[in-house]
Amino acid sequence: MKVTPSVGFLIQLTAAILLLVGTSGAQSKTPQEGVFQSRFADHEIALSSDPDSPFWKDAQPVYLQSDIKGQPLPRFRTTVRSRWTQNYLYFLFECPFEDLYLKPNPDTAHETYELWNWNVAEVFIGSDFKNIKRYREFEISPQGEWIDLDVDISKPHHEKGWVWNSGFEHVANINRSSHVWYAALRIPFSALDTFTPKPSTNFRVNLFRTEGPPAATKEIVWRPTMSDTFHVPERFGVLKLTK
Repeated sequence: MKVTPSVGFLIQLTAAILLLVGTSGAQSKTPQEGVFQSRFADHEIALSSDPDSPFWKDAQPVYLQSDIKGQPLPRFRTTVRSRWTQNYLYFLFECPFEDLYLKPNPDTAHETYELWNWNVAEVFIGSDFKNIKRYREFEISPQGEWIDLDVDISKPHHEKGWVWNSGFEHVANINRSSHVWYAALRIPFSALDTFTPKPSTNFRVNLFRTEGPPAATKEIVWRPTMSDTFHVPERFGVLKLTK
């Protein structure tokens, strides 16, 4: 016997289908776990650490909110954004702080060796998905000191890579009234690889920052390394260039 669906049933079915489609669309816009999207910009800017500028407002953030072993650190939840142009890759860190540990007599004109012994924000990034032990490291302090390294952790003293020079640019400032410090980086793509960047290009990446003096240091990370060091490339996520 042929059964004709009721009008009420058809309305409910249509509503259910529309809800499913809408939910699917919303899920597709949700960032993938371990994927950091860097949105294209068609022009360069004067490098700025202002998160309210239109350049940074259009960037989708990721958050550093746990320590290296994956334990939550909600008080130090750090926002990181990225943009890219034909020539450069940009990053912006927003770092809430309680107790900054800063190097006396900062030198912002020259590279600071062993800057990692003080509070910094760090980008580890590599383009080689086969030899994952090779990547670049970029650090900037709240005072604007900096260091860049060509890292090969297969070597016993990979910190010697600091003699490499990427030509990256950087700005930093501390807002002591709001207890947030900011750091922006502009990295030439030519310092990362020889290919021409395009949408869907991927890099291996991890993001870090440190907070407080040695006796009470907090190590805040994007992708927990599950180790006592930041240098665990197997735990890196992916930076994806998008349009």
